[in-house]
Amino acid sequence: MTRRLIILIAIVTIGTISCNAQDLDRKSMRDSLANAIEKLSFHTDSVDLILRKAAWNMQLEEWQYAKDEYDKVLRIDPVNPAALYYRAYANEKLCRYDFARNDYKKLLTIVPGNYNALLGYALLNEKDNHHTDALDIINQLISQHPDSAIAYAIRAEIELNNGMAEAAEFDIEEALRLSPDNTDFLYRKAEILILLRKNDSAKRTLDRIVALGIPRKSLKELYQKTKK
Repeated sequence: MTRRLIILIAIVTIGTISCNAQDLDRKSMRDSLANAIEKLSFHTDSVDLILRKAAWNMQLEEWQYAKDEYDKVLRIDPVNPAALYYRAYANEKLCRYDFARNDYKKLLTIVPGNYNALLGYALLNEKDNHHTDALDIINQLISQHPDSAIAYAIRAEIELNNGMAEAAEFDIEEALRLSPDNTDFLYRKAEILILLRKNDSAKRTLDRIVALGIPRKSLKELYQKTKK
C-alpha cells in the first residue's frame, strides 16, 4: 500500500495528528495525560476516565499502556464498543494480530456492519497476509456502505496485492467518482495506469493532479514512467 494512502487511511480510522503537530503538542498531551491519571486516582473504576487516559496513551503512541487501560474497561464493561475498537488498534500496533482480530470480531457481533470496525478488520487481515479474508470483509463493507470512497480505494489496494490490476483500476475509478478531487486517489490511479501500460491516460491523470495544486516536480518520477 502506498504511503499516501496509508496516511489517508490512518486519518480516517484513528484520527492521528500530523508528525509536526504531534511534536509541538507533545508536552501538552503529556500534561493532559498526567491530569487524567490524577483524576483517575480518585475514581479508579470510572470507565469514562479510563477511556480518557487510554486516548492520551494512544495519541502518544504508548500502545501497551493504552492496551492495558482498555483491558480494564472491558473487565468492567465487556461489550464496550470504543474499548474493543481501540484495543484492536493497539493490539495491531503491538503485532498481536490474533488478539486484534478477536476484538474486531467481537465488536462486529455487538455493532454489526460498523464502518470503522470493518475497515480496521480488513486492513488488519491484509497486513497479516490474509488476503482472501481482507477482500471478503472489504466487499462486505462496500455492500453496506456503497458511498464510501475510501472503501473502494482500499479494495483497489487489496486487489493490486493479489495481482488484480484491472479490478483495481475499476475500484480506484469508483473512489474518484465519489471523491473526484482527491489527489491521493488520483496519484494511485496514475500508478495503476502506468502498471497497466496506459501511459497516455496516466499522464492526463498526473496533469489533473497538477491542476489541483500539487507541484509538478513532486510527480517527476511518475511523469518519467509515462514516457517508457
